[in-house]
Amino acid sequence: MKALVYQGPAKKDWIEKDKPAIDKPTDAIVRITRTTICGTDLHILKGDVPAVTEGRTLGHEGVGIVESVGDAVANFKPGDAVLISCVTSCGKCPNCKRQLYAHCSDGGWILGHLIDGTQAEYVRIPHADNSLYPIPEGADEEALVMLSDIMPTGFEIGVLAGRVKPGDTMAIVGAGPIGMATLLTAQFYSPGRIIMIDTDPNRLEVARQFGATETLQVGVDDVIARIMEMTDGQGVDVAVEAVGVPATFDTCQKIVSAGGNIANVGVHGKPVELHIEELWIKNINISMGLVCTNTTPMLLKTLQSGKVDPARLITHRFSLDRILDAYEVFGNAAREKAMKVILTA
Repeated sequence: MKALVYQGPAKKDWIEKDKPAIDKPTDAIVRITRTTICGTDLHILKGDVPAVTEGRTLGHEGVGIVESVGDAVANFKPGDAVLISCVTSCGKCPNCKRQLYAHCSDGGWILGHLIDGTQAEYVRIPHADNSLYPIPEGADEEALVMLSDIMPTGFEIGVLAGRVKPGDTMAIVGAGPIGMATLLTAQFYSPGRIIMIDTDPNRLEVARQFGATETLQVGVDDVIARIMEMTDGQGVDVAVEAVGVPATFDTCQKIVSAGGNIANVGVHGKPVELHIEELWIKNINISMGLVCTNTTPMLLKTLQSGKVDPARLITHRFSLDRILDAYEVFGNAAREKAMKVILTA
């Protein structure tokens, strides 16, 4: 089979690789029909995730068709159409029983990280009964790819951890795919204002179409001063960091109100400076984490009901064998006006 393989920082290639096989009775082999590229994949290529070693197939999102299952798999059979979760869960360990699936003792985020991932023609899914979801009949498979990772991540790590409430003023720093997923799912809780902050005017315009009430462009607007002006000097109730660089986290520290929340969603490859000398007296909460995907079943229902349309995030489509072209587009998102790409096998 063909797979997109990491070959060291800034190096990748679409090459021939052995097709995966059942290794444990709880495994399933899935033929990929659609996948995508995540910002985390770009972090890996920058060398920000050293646990990813040369030779690893990248990718942790996708939908596909079950080709074979191990003897212990009870919920799926060959031919089933499935959504692949970015988080692998055994369902039995102490952390899984607490719904901390990201910290499964025999899983968590391992696809495209510690084991071969989904940017390939086939992928092995450990603990298939707990790590796959049946695709509802008639569902939009492209939209479903967004439920592998970015939608539950934005919702769980941005909205729920950020304690968004009706009437809140929130700012999302970063209008990339994960910031947009946060924007879409934040509207479940009817915040009064959602201020989107980014360097890219095209993304800010898209954010307005998706429900942002106001936008600020870094490099054009004095973001800190404008936020304080817009909130009568109070700051925002919820500041969501959705980029993963020190400057954006620092922005969140400067704009959060007393009693507010900073929700860090971005993947950081470098240390950030925590201004605890200024924040301690403000009674704020800071949260961060890896998505656990325990909200995926609920998000599937909202997708089916039409309450949220993650397919709106898709801007570019490629055949899977053009994945190197897709990386070029996704890696130059501002130039290409790209949000999410879909790769179809």
